[in-house]
Amino acid sequence: MNPYVRDRINRKLETLSDERLYQVLDYVEFLESKYAEKPAAVSNVFQKFTDGVEDTLRAGGLAASTVTEAVGFLNKAMGVLNNVAQTTKTVATDVVSTARTVADQIGAPPPGTATGAPAAAAPAAAPPAAPAGPPADLSAAAGSPPPAPSAPPSPSPLPS
Repeated sequence: MNPYVRDRINRKLETLSDERLYQVLDYVEFLESKYAEKPAAVSNVFQKFTDGVEDTLRAGGLAASTVTEAVGFLNKAMGVLNNVAQTTKTVATDVVSTARTVADQIGAPPPGTATGAPAAAAPAAAPPAAPAGPPADLSAAAGSPPPAPSAPPSPSPLPS
């Protein structure tokens, strides 16, 4: 965008009321939909949400000053959430850095690396061992009745 044209437009916009500025915004969005040479820059999730709320409030017929005030509050909240996200990212980076430093000091591999021999040098896995115990009776699968259970051993007489 030509910076001189942008500055001139801004000077003209500063003289208009909020109601007229929303009319200008509507007209700019119309022109964008008809003649845009490239897609608009993708805004973040917070900005999309704020724009959606603003459009909904305007469609509801609220006064421009009320919409402006509501959007101002949303922008402040968006700033707080962006600060929280940035702080969380910084803390996570510090935790990873500290973990790497500690791992280096104790001689352990740094986080995110595999331990032991490389996968290509690992021996082939042995087939699982057969279960211990008598072989399964295949007669039940063939349709014959299962064998009768054997009688429990009789107790031995106790000496008197």
